[in-house]
Amino acid sequence: MNDKEIYKLHADFCKFMSNPKRIEIIFSLECQEMCVDEIAAKMDIRVPNVSQHLAVMRERGVVKTRREGTKIFYKLSNPNILKACLIMRDVMYEQMKENFNLIESNQRIDNEI
Repeated sequence: MNDKEIYKLHADFCKFMSNPKRIEIIFSLECQEMCVDEIAAKMDIRVPNVSQHLAVMRERGVVKTRREGTKIFYKLSNPNILKACLIMRDVMYEQMKENFNLIESNQRIDNEI
């Protein structure tokens, strides 16, 4: 497999993170496995909506399942998935802070003029 194919696979894998509900699901599953009903209640959204997102995440290998009677429990397939989300969040916060500081600096300059 060449680098271009690896980049494409990487981009395809990361697509699951392009939805805020999926990111919220990742953080919901941070410490425990949960069934769809529990995730939906925690997120205050409908069960079918959560199920659709979980199907995408399961297809990508982001979550694993375990059946107990009629319930299916979900958990993160790899703890590094949460770490990746946290790293991206830190980068986002740093950029936001930098942009805010730049705006604040420009406003001070404008006020001095």
